[in-house]
Amino acid sequence: MSLEKLRYPIGRFKKPDIFDEEVLAKHIADFSTFPASLKKEVGNLTVDQLEIVYRPGGWTIRQLVHHCAESHMNAFARFKFALTEEKPTIKPYDEAAWAELSDSRTLPIEPSLRMLEGIHERLTSLLLTLSREQLQRKLVHPEHGTDFQLYEMCAMYAWHSNHHLAHVKAVKESKRWKK
Repeated sequence: MSLEKLRYPIGRFKKPDIFDEEVLAKHIADFSTFPASLKKEVGNLTVDQLEIVYRPGGWTIRQLVHHCAESHMNAFARFKFALTEEKPTIKPYDEAAWAELSDSRTLPIEPSLRMLEGIHERLTSLLLTLSREQLQRKLVHPEHGTDFQLYEMCAMYAWHSNHHLAHVKAVKESKRWKK
């Protein structure tokens, strides 16, 4: 399998061209079910299995789970800022550096799984109440050098959830996997 396919098992994120309520509903559904789907895939892994990297040069499964919690914690704040401020510029963070901190490298995954459950429940509840106008509110993402509307952020975090879920599934199907 190519490094590109290992890195992006469901393909790279593509920003939606138009606001589509049916597609948005699918993104919200994907986002809302992610914590349970991830827990199903990683909840019974051994300590050794959590230390397997999902691709050469990538993170361990443990780091990936912690990354998802950190990323989606930031997503929750970004949505709130965009709903309460006029076109805020979000603060990026160094995901790779966060993944190397001791908690990401050694902490059991259960705290991050619990974080994901709470964050996703809260954000899903919020997203389901937003009007079309609210979903078109913007924030500035300096790393991408562009504005994002909230419905685009829904698409990005649904993709992010499915992207990392696919990483876990792919490594479990690979030759490197030891049961």
